[in-house]
Amino acid sequence: MKVERISEHIWSIRSWMLIPVHVWAVADEEGVTLVDAGMPFMAKGIENVVDQLGAGPLRRILLTHGHSDHTGSVKALVERRSIPVYAHRTEIPYMEGQLPYPRRKKAEKNVTPGLAQALGENEHGQLMTVAGLRPYLTPGHSPGHVVYFHEEDQVLLAGDLFTSKKGKLHRPMPMFTADMGEAIQSSAIVRELAPRRLEVCHGGPVMNAVEQLDAYMEKTARAYSVDLRTS
Repeated sequence: MKVERISEHIWSIRSWMLIPVHVWAVADEEGVTLVDAGMPFMAKGIENVVDQLGAGPLRRILLTHGHSDHTGSVKALVERRSIPVYAHRTEIPYMEGQLPYPRRKKAEKNVTPGLAQALGENEHGQLMTVAGLRPYLTPGHSPGHVVYFHEEDQVLLAGDLFTSKKGKLHRPMPMFTADMGEAIQSSAIVRELAPRRLEVCHGGPVMNAVEQLDAYMEKTARAYSVDLRTS
């Protein structure tokens, strides 16, 4: 497991499962927030990293979405640390196994029913900031996928909204993406936020994501016959 401090408040924690799997530890005045929980075998390593940071206790887990490679350590971490888990309300029925993910034949119970809470929303339906992280709903890879933007550090934790190769934006994994057209549309959040650094679960950082965005959207839309004017 490799740990890298990527900004003042954020550490990337990386392991491998044929491909890289990243989760992120985010520090604030209360302690540490974990964004995504990787695979089950990562639980002990995540705990060790949090303890070694000296930034306070693990306070909560925020999920970008509920696929198994993002929820694998949730059960162990919750049992040992008694912390809350949050995901978008749209995602919860899918990751609890109440509904099958789109394009999947069977439902998958990746999180124990009742364990995850819905991310907070204000009276206008906007997702509320947690530990310096502003969530944004970015459906497509999964129905309730969200990204988290650390406004102070200008870092976007993008989960599976993209993959990346050699610093370039690439499409999310088609086999596991519910609606590629919707995912392409959701990627426009990058233009709105203009992050200094963009992080993905499967791949390395992207430092100039805004400059790449139009070409990425056009290329991926052509490949999947998506009309960006009408989608």
